[in-house]
Amino acid sequence: MEHADLQSLETKIDTLIKICKQLADENKSLIESKNNLGVEHAALLDKNTQARTRIEAMITRLKSMEITI
Repeated sequence: MEHADLQSLETKIDTLIKICKQLADENKSLIESKNNLGVEHAALLDKNTQARTRIEAMITRLKSMEITI
């Protein structure tokens, strides 16, 4: 191989290494975001369950007031 060919190959390899590092960093960031969204989702599901329970309790109390009136 000529020196120019080796230089070109080295440049391409360096570019590939940079791209691989960028993709690894992006993948790490996406995994972290996914994990954070999973935690947020669980918290929202819990809030939803609590709200449903409170609403059902209010409906039950309103129905019992209806009967006594």
